[in-house]
Amino acid sequence: MIELSSENVITLTEGARLLPRRRKGKKPHVATLYRWARRGFRGVRLETIRIGGTLCTSVEALQRFFDRLTGEDRLDSARAVGSRLRAAERELDREGI
Repeated sequence: MIELSSENVITLTEGARLLPRRRKGKKPHVATLYRWARRGFRGVRLETIRIGGTLCTSVEALQRFFDRLTGEDRLDSARAVGSRLRAAERELDREGI
């Protein structure tokens, strides 16, 4: 949850400007942040707060969003490694090793 008193609140347009450039040097479009806020990405939604008629987020909320996505990637990698290990163990069992 975004805390107005302690977080650096910004508009989604300002948030898009903060993100690093992507393919061919293009910055992410503001619509990307709206999509992350509404639908999410990989099950993670960007926290927002409506101030008047403006949908806003915070620098800290962006950090939390990316931290959660990074955690999901790590979890997916761990699952993949575990799956490969189990497959290797089954193969070794079949070979009698």
